[in-house]
Amino acid sequence: MVEEITIEEALNLKNFILIDVRSEDEFAEATIPGAVNIPVFENEERAAIGTLYHQAGPDPARRLGLKLIAPKLPQKITTVDQLAGDRNLAVFCWRGGQRSQFMAGMLDTMGYHVYRVIGGYKSYRQYVNAYLDREELAQRAVVLHGLTGVGKTEVLVGLEAKGLPALDLEGLAVHRGSVYGKIGLTPSPSQKAFESYIVKFLTNIGENSIFIVECESRRIGNLLVPSPLMTSIRTGIRVLLYAPIDQRVKRIQAVYTSGPGSNIKELQMATASLEKKIGRARVESLNSMLAEGNFNPVFMYLLQRYYDPLYKYPEEPSPNYDLCVDTTDIKKAIDNIVEFVKGLSR
Repeated sequence: MVEEITIEEALNLKNFILIDVRSEDEFAEATIPGAVNIPVFENEERAAIGTLYHQAGPDPARRLGLKLIAPKLPQKITTVDQLAGDRNLAVFCWRGGQRSQFMAGMLDTMGYHVYRVIGGYKSYRQYVNAYLDREELAQRAVVLHGLTGVGKTEVLVGLEAKGLPALDLEGLAVHRGSVYGKIGLTPSPSQKAFESYIVKFLTNIGENSIFIVECESRRIGNLLVPSPLMTSIRTGIRVLLYAPIDQRVKRIQAVYTSGPGSNIKELQMATASLEKKIGRARVESLNSMLAEGNFNPVFMYLLQRYYDPLYKYPEEPSPNYDLCVDTTDIKKAIDNIVEFVKGLSR
């Protein structure tokens, strides 16, 4: 028997697999984090059924749907068999309609213990919106500040590896937060998916906990950081990371030239977008050096003459921060921050 549950109950299930039975395009735009996509109808099929529904009504549309799905049912059941193992199943569609009803009933018939999410993905969006509809978070943020190239992302990754809750917003956004931010990276998620990742992180660590995050502006690429998280970033415990300019240039060069052809064309396009800020002659000079693979002076100029004046962080310890850490030795810096954060929890 299929058991209907709320989205809150679904998110608290143990030993289960979430199955999104919406089309591939719906799934690609956003889904419940961790869900797998086993569509009842693929994109073209869903479009054809929708067209027929509007032209001839629900009965012909349902019959077309049955005709399209019937030959594919054995393969879909096989896919579930391969993915599920000994786990129970939680099925959802857009708003808990006929697609999830059909798939849940079919899987129940095949002997699975099946839950169906009431309200489908729409109920999950309502859950996310409700979570983010607050002035501030219940969690406390430790915020990493510092000039470009001090290794903030490396520190976040290292802190996570040490077991601390680190929220890498640029990693979730698949964007490094500048005009060079998409170089060498895959497409960014949708705003809905970005918000879902954030809410999943925060709910996993629980309320009244501490997490580490990089200081970010409201916008990362085309994505917006939710307002309560921005409040936490502005009011959080301040940690300054600093490192010598040579070390910073070395890090930036390693990140941005790591790709086919050293990403030279993408670097030149990004540099050209700065023409109004640094002038045409400077852009042409920098791009000429990039074409020659002469990276060091390009990144040195961008840091010292563009990004450092833009962000205005200190290049050395400052009393305006709760902790200042030299990241020349990243491993040592991570250990220092781990001890600091542990002290906050005592």
